[in-house]
Amino acid sequence: MLGSIRRGLVAVGPAAALLLSGCAEGPAGQAGDAGYIAGDGIVTEIPLDERTKPGSFSGPVATGGEFDSAELDGVALVNFWYAACPPCRVEAPVLAELHAEYGDQVDFIGINVRDGGAQATAFEEEFAIEYPSVLDDVSAQGQLAFAGVVAPNAVPSTIILDAEGRVAARVSGAVSDTSILSTLLREELER
Repeated sequence: MLGSIRRGLVAVGPAAALLLSGCAEGPAGQAGDAGYIAGDGIVTEIPLDERTKPGSFSGPVATGGEFDSAELDGVALVNFWYAACPPCRVEAPVLAELHAEYGDQVDFIGINVRDGGAQATAFEEEFAIEYPSVLDDVSAQGQLAFAGVVAPNAVPSTIILDAEGRVAARVSGAVSDTSILSTLLREELER
């Protein structure tokens, strides 16, 4: 029984940490008005021989239906976000532009860490986001799937998966233009 409780606490620990980390309008590393920690824009690239796959995850999609990570096929961009996050609003047009450019070669999936379907869909419509977003606020499956590999330690965070489904890179915090993510995607597409 005690072993079950310990395993449960270990599983809840990363989820709580992920849910508590978020965005802020203040400088990176400082608590914002809401008490969250901002991403710092650091790009972490994983060497080929050190890459591992995230865990599997599934969940409801903001616009209806279900998503299963088994659907990801090849290079993918996974973005962690929520509608009221100011940096998420800054980077949304960048992600829409990247999707327009790479959407036929790269799988794009959003993981919304806080919102319900109506709020997430309104955000997607406002910013012309045409790829699906998993509503992860209840189960945190998407967040936990990456926790043991390269945690999405701030919102927004963007993770690039290579053609074999392994984590290739993470950008912690908002991107303000397409250059960083375009470079990371091109590198993976050319391998």
